Amino acid sequence: MINYSSKLPPLGTSIFAVMSKLAKDHDAINLGQGFPDFEISPKLKNLVSKYVQEGKNQYAPMPGLHQLRETLSKKYNTAYGSNINPGKEITIHSGATQAIFTTIMAFVNQNDEVIIIEPAYDCYLPTIALAKAKPISIPVTAPHYKIDWDQVQDKITNNTKMIIINNPHNPIGKILASEDLLALQEIVKDKNILILSDEVYEHLIYDGKQHQSVLAYPQLAEQSVAVYSFGKTFHATGWKMGYSIAPEHLMKEIRNIHQWNVFSVNSFLQYALDDFLQDPEEYHQLPQFYQRKRDLFQEALSQCKLRPIHSAGTYFQLYDYSEISDLTDINFSKWLVSEHGVATIPISPFYSNGNTDKVVRFCFAKDDRTLMLAANKLSAI
Repeated sequence: MINYSSKLPPLGTSIFAVMSKLAKDHDAINLGQGFPDFEISPKLKNLVSKYVQEGKNQYAPMPGLHQLRETLSKKYNTAYGSNINPGKEITIHSGATQAIFTTIMAFVNQNDEVIIIEPAYDCYLPTIALAKAKPISIPVTAPHYKIDWDQVQDKITNNTKMIIINNPHNPIGKILASEDLLALQEIVKDKNILILSDEVYEHLIYDGKQHQSVLAYPQLAEQSVAVYSFGKTFHATGWKMGYSIAPEHLMKEIRNIHQWNVFSVNSFLQYALDDFLQDPEEYHQLPQFYQRKRDLFQEALSQCKLRPIHSAGTYFQLYDYSEISDLTDINFSKWLVSEHGVATIPISPFYSNGNTDKVVRFCFAKDDRTLMLAANKLSAI
């Protein structure tokens, strides 16, 4: 037997794995894990097949297909009036999680401090631990989940190396306003602090609101790495395709880690995505597409004792279950899947020290029939 010392503290099994297994065991409708149960665009499918048949099956360049990076630079330069260099400031990654991992490992060292807003997506803490750094959590709570930027300011020390933001935010479905980005910009001004901005749900923003990206704030952009996901945008989470955008001096170090991690990612998918992105309507129509699903599900639950907490972005909707049960959110979620056949995700596992809010998260990136079947089961409680 080989003796070894784990580089990670015991973090337990992911809540996504726990709830998905329960959903399978009870043959339940899975509104827990965040993946669509409907097909991707037939046009995109055909493009993938086309480039496989054309032989685009060998290594792509390490930072990604140049023409795809050119398309992305035009996309963001048009949206935010920026001047992103496709050759030096964009890298294609094997999913947003790999981009986040690579960025943290590139810049965060032992004993550095990383500020995270909790509830936090579950890949942040393990990666910080692998870097032997110290997470500094700032919790936000139901129902408003508003960030106290004065508290963020108070947490800044000489050891602060990074602040991670998630906008739109998974799991709570909130978005940041312009005043939030301006407050953050002022906090890090003239400080050696990097912003890691997880913006994978950038196009899933509702009620006529606009995405507030770090790229839209030139001073902030100089201190930021922004991360995106093709998989989230185009209903293909299993492709694990994403990208990062950062100033050249930061991107050099990201690529320094990236090349020894995965080196490059799927070539044929990059060709297909570049082709697909030539029509901006393919992503401009997403707010209307998902807002209709959000509203359909919420209306179907209007007579239920679950109380919605407004979802301004992502494809997740929080519901307060306090009128139904006093159980903890984990136990309530287990009860819901075993007794009523609907799987959800509790929120407390997204906090490093737990949380007592009576709130669970539903994914509405599902076929309408799936949403209505789940709503009928939940309304019967």
